[in-house]
Amino acid sequence: MRKKIVAGNWKMNCTLPEGKKLASEVINMVQDEVNNEVDVVLIPPFIHLTGIQNLIGSTKNIFLGAQNCHQNQSGAFTGEVSAAMLVSCGASHVILGHSERREYFGETDELLAEKVSFVLDNQLTPIFCCGEKLEVREAGDHEELVGTQVDKALFGLSEEQIKKVVIAYEPVWAIGTGKTASAEQAQEMHAFIRQQIAKKYSQQTADSISILYGGSVKPENAKEIFSQPDVDGGLIGGASLKSRDFTNIVKAFD
Repeated sequence: MRKKIVAGNWKMNCTLPEGKKLASEVINMVQDEVNNEVDVVLIPPFIHLTGIQNLIGSTKNIFLGAQNCHQNQSGAFTGEVSAAMLVSCGASHVILGHSERREYFGETDELLAEKVSFVLDNQLTPIFCCGEKLEVREAGDHEELVGTQVDKALFGLSEEQIKKVVIAYEPVWAIGTGKTASAEQAQEMHAFIRQQIAKKYSQQTADSISILYGGSVKPENAKEIFSQPDVDGGLIGGASLKSRDFTNIVKAFD
């Protein structure tokens, strides 16, 4: 069975006190209210990592993630953070290739291939993001683009390595816009990604990889999206900043 995962990407939001308050609320709500076997990953800004890990402790099914990391272990890279640093803070997951990193910081599929391999070597779980802009979707080239992103960044991995990757499909046109891909559109793209993995590796490997949907998931639409056979959870943005909304999204699997 594939893992069900709901990850909350806080992006550049919350001061340290605000972040601790939010994390504490989510941890308590999830413990009190969630009856399903879903992995919850809290992904705050770097400065929060240690403080929030102290709150998580050994809480079952709640994990700590980071929003990015550098492709080198150490060195003169001012402003960057390495995978080893993340591990030392208690992180178990890290987002790689988010559309905002691609758009604003010029991250390429080739660079992301380096990062994915590197974080796996450091025993972190990469949450690899892929997805298309509106003009690509409207031109009907979305499968070609996403297929290329997955191919270039992931298909240099061994079969054992890729089994440790979590993929997040995020239609860029549905991030922070209030627009959401329909449940059918999400399923279509998730099934396509899984099919590409099966072609490269095996159906068994493809069936073992969790593929999350990211793009304006809310408590109101989470159940319908998560009910699709190839959607294994969500990478949640704005709604992860509200403890009640985020917890209700996690409960959508109940």
